[in-house]
Amino acid sequence: MSLFAVNSGAGSRPFVKMHGLRNHFVIIDARKESFTPTVEDTVRICDAQVGVGADQLILIEQSDNADAFMRILNTDGREAEACGNATRCVAWLLMEESKTDSVVIQTVAGLLACDRAGDLQVRCNMGVISSAWQQIPLSRACDTLHLPIAYGALQDPTGCSVGNPHAVFFVDAIDAVDIETLAPAIQNDPLFPQQVNVGVAELIDPNNLRLAVYERGAGQTMACGSGACAAVFAARARGLTTASQMRVSLPGGEVDIAIDSDASATMTGPVAYSFTGTI
Repeated sequence: MSLFAVNSGAGSRPFVKMHGLRNHFVIIDARKESFTPTVEDTVRICDAQVGVGADQLILIEQSDNADAFMRILNTDGREAEACGNATRCVAWLLMEESKTDSVVIQTVAGLLACDRAGDLQVRCNMGVISSAWQQIPLSRACDTLHLPIAYGALQDPTGCSVGNPHAVFFVDAIDAVDIETLAPAIQNDPLFPQQVNVGVAELIDPNNLRLAVYERGAGQTMACGSGACAAVFAARARGLTTASQMRVSLPGGEVDIAIDSDASATMTGPVAYSFTGTI
């Protein structure tokens, strides 16, 4: 029986509300009955004042190459390429539904293999992280290890793509940085033709770092899985650590990130089931 099977009247559509480290999602099963929300629909659903409330709207669709295709819509209605926390939540739903311990999810960024890692814990291979300027993408060729941008306390970031674009700034103390003020200007810098997720990282020791992320189309969220992968990749690339696995502490909690020799990232973290309803 589908986890999306709730009592619904004519014209209504069931949803599941979940979160990964308080990064909230409204998840809709569009495998049997397609759903193409307008920008206005997405904005309304994600707005807690007039809708359900979420950081992103997630659509589960049919896939010929995986167990399902996951479509990610930001709160402004624009489609995103990747979301680590949503991937874990969707993987858990699909594994619960199929009574299996592993699934493959197709996204715009590629195929992501996921499996159970414990009680309400999911491990996801997030694919190979790229530092090529064309892949991020940037508007011009430059050294992605040290991007030529600076906004106040945020300077000298590392750029990479985890299927979506990231700029990671390393600082001495996250709490001393006014992320809400500085990040929007960075996102709209001409260097980033598709904008960028702004990560602010504080290295605690070679195995641990703190991270805050200002996401495209969502603003500062409680957690960002792809941002955690980008931060660990950047820390290794900059020579700040040689650890192949790090624990990343976000405002909403912790995830473990492993970077393999081929630059592929594996993320392990929790999921939480909130409630079901109809829209």
